[in-house]
Amino acid sequence: MPYDLDIEAAVNARYGAAATAVEQALCCPVEYDPQFLKILPDEIIERDYGCGDPSAFVKEGETVLDLGSGGGKICYIASQIVGRKGSVIGIDTNLEMLSLAKKYRGELGEKIGYSNVDFRYGKIQDLKLDLELVDQYLKTKPIRSAEDFAEYETFLQNSKAESPLIADKSIDVILSNCVLNLVRPEFKIQMFEEMFRVLKRGGRVAVSDIVADEDVPQHLQDDPELWSGCISGAFREDAFIEAFEKAGFYGMEIVKRDEEPWQTIEGIEFRAVTIVAYKGKQGECLERNQAVIYKGPWKKVLDDDGHMLKRGARMAVCDKTFKIFQEEPYASEIVAVEPIEDIPLENAGEFDCQRTAKRHPRESKGLDYKLTETGENCGPDGDCC
Repeated sequence: MPYDLDIEAAVNARYGAAATAVEQALCCPVEYDPQFLKILPDEIIERDYGCGDPSAFVKEGETVLDLGSGGGKICYIASQIVGRKGSVIGIDTNLEMLSLAKKYRGELGEKIGYSNVDFRYGKIQDLKLDLELVDQYLKTKPIRSAEDFAEYETFLQNSKAESPLIADKSIDVILSNCVLNLVRPEFKIQMFEEMFRVLKRGGRVAVSDIVADEDVPQHLQDDPELWSGCISGAFREDAFIEAFEKAGFYGMEIVKRDEEPWQTIEGIEFRAVTIVAYKGKQGECLERNQAVIYKGPWKKVLDDDGHMLKRGARMAVCDKTFKIFQEEPYASEIVAVEPIEDIPLENAGEFDCQRTAKRHPRESKGLDYKLTETGENCGPDGDCC
């Protein structure tokens, strides 16, 4: 990509203008839960530029991070969902949008009955760097020489280490609404790594974005108008899923995909999708004689760690995978089979988590299991037939 195309400048200029005047070309029609929109001012509602509603995947009491929070609409919706015990952080690099979001923070806090939203100045591909601290530094120590620049680089390293914008493993759920495609290609891998870094184990991502059904050709990528319009930087839809996988996430699921494209340019279809992904498959694999049964309807399925689950069969899994399969997004499709005798974690041996094998029932029940039951009490009146 040629460096004479300043993507960040194009995006900043367009969204800065969109913070003060509505631009219809930047958004797709989205339906939000009306109960959460009642208290929001028209200015925030009208200047929201999204393509989905990731706030639908937020739960009470959670710590939420909204990447590219813009005018704050998703943040203020999430604020009402998480309640007093939860909190919401919005990150944006556009000062005009941040100003719009912060403008109503006090007023909306009074209406909701508590204030749990914080807006921060930063880039979504570098969640360690607090740009407010950068501005403060440069005001007192402007860069006029190579020596000044070296000191500035040292400041950046120390700032990220000592005062990160978002701390490691501090977030329950990350949201983003039509923003990831605005990041330069060379920073997108880092962006996914940063999402993974700040999520707690067991946390998840819910992202709405524009994807393309084909690779976007270079001449479209070189158009700043199309880039700032969520077109040129769109992921190919299968590559979007792969980006989460490469960053270490699991259980990626397309929870919404618009049937009709939002725009079609040179035969390439651009449409909105919402993806949910989870963090937590990393860690040791311990043998505790547990098994899972996949209910169907597919004959067999493969998870993100290579476990092959055959419909109706008791498949051997490690303790970590056993627990994962009892949570979202798998729980409704899995029967968990606990062993008769619990094996304490401290006594558990190592399990080969690449193993794809059936678990014999005697592994879970024990070789000496001799119980006999006639089924006399299987019905309300003791009658099974």
